[in-house]
Amino acid sequence: MTAELLNGRELSDKLKEEMKQEVAALKEQQHIHPHLTVILVGDDPASKSYVRGKEKACDYTGISSDLIELPISVSEQKLLQIIEEQNNNNDVHGILVQLPLPDHIDEQKVIHAISPLKDVDGFHPVNIGKLVNGEETFLPCTPFGILTMLESKDIDIEGKHAVIIGRSNIVGKPMGLLLLERNATVTYCHSRTKNLREIASEADILVVAMGRQNAVDGSYVKEGAAVIDVGINRMENGKLTGDVDFESAKEKAAYITPVPRGVGPMTITMLLKNTIKAAKGLAEK
Repeated sequence: MTAELLNGRELSDKLKEEMKQEVAALKEQQHIHPHLTVILVGDDPASKSYVRGKEKACDYTGISSDLIELPISVSEQKLLQIIEEQNNNNDVHGILVQLPLPDHIDEQKVIHAISPLKDVDGFHPVNIGKLVNGEETFLPCTPFGILTMLESKDIDIEGKHAVIIGRSNIVGKPMGLLLLERNATVTYCHSRTKNLREIASEADILVVAMGRQNAVDGSYVKEGAAVIDVGINRMENGKLTGDVDFESAKEKAAYITPVPRGVGPMTITMLLKNTIKAAKGLAEK
């Protein structure tokens, strides 16, 4: 068996085309102009690259966006003040503060400061609480993207065993909640899990978000599983690789995401989807 690729780039392009039409219709029929504000603190190259990708995707779909760039020395108080201004700006539908932030700024305080109605990252405690309760809300973009990839291939989730390796607030925890909501049996694993290989190899759906290059090889993969690699690591030769050893895993999996062109493009696409949802929701209020 050689796995079928879950190509995030192709699916992302298809969804962006659909969103382009939806945004055009919103503008023409309801005079709603979705707008995303991105706040970038400092000049971290990876963060700048992500932000450029978001700007490009917004331009393509017709979502207007602006970037507020702040020096790494900006005070927490000043950042919170800027967020409050954006909360009160009726022309802004989505607010995204690019993470990570410098050490002198409390990330949780910043996430809490964003209005839950404009929290297109899906990280605000109100929106996480709604996710836990199974209520309608903004879904965190990476898990939302992964779920969309699984559904695009009609991969059965109900009754399946899903193993999540990684317990971050951004990916691991919400991913498990989304799969649980769709009637999967979910096991969370992490750096201190005993018998990790044994547990992972029982998964029908294996989501790996460890942040460690090629940490999971084919011996962790059940025959016929769907393997989702969230990791992005840069090797010494400059090439990108994931947390999964692709070559060995693809021989056992039925489906697998590549790195790059896997989960990454879907994360940005789901951010746009959340921004459109925010625009429609705020217009109704």
